[in-house]
Amino acid sequence: MMFHEITVSDLSFNPFTRLNKDWALVTVTDPDTGKVNTMTVSWGGVGVLWNKNVVTIYIRPQRYTHEFLEKTDRFTLSFYDMEAEGMRQALTVCGRKSGRDLDKIAEAGLHLTGEKDYPWFEESQLVFCCKTLYRSAFDPSRISDDIKASAYPGEDYHDVYIAEIEKIVKKD
Repeated sequence: MMFHEITVSDLSFNPFTRLNKDWALVTVTDPDTGKVNTMTVSWGGVGVLWNKNVVTIYIRPQRYTHEFLEKTDRFTLSFYDMEAEGMRQALTVCGRKSGRDLDKIAEAGLHLTGEKDYPWFEESQLVFCCKTLYRSAFDPSRISDDIKASAYPGEDYHDVYIAEIEKIVKKD
């Protein structure tokens, strides 16, 4: 199957379901080594900021993917048919295992494809090609106590990345 470019107005997309229930992969290339890493995300958002269509993702600094995101401003956010055999397990591998320790892309059974600066997987159904516009660490003093207690008992706060959606591709 091939991928073709679509516009934002072509999207039929519920970000609450696609991110939280179905999950997504953030995939990024290290510009120094060419190595690709990916990780599962379920916290994020889609919207408009600074008159640009954007995604927001949250990545903890201890994640290997964070190292990649700090070296480049390009990444993809890709979505999958979670009813497809093995797809939930593949994204579970990508969320629980570290690319520091093994080739988790191979272990997940995913097949790398994409374009320069924008890696994604053949198994993707929909891909946002993104350029980081803003990145920042969460300030714990500005997070409510109940959220700190429930989401950050280890005080391992996320960094936030806001990125322009430069291109969207969809599988035929």
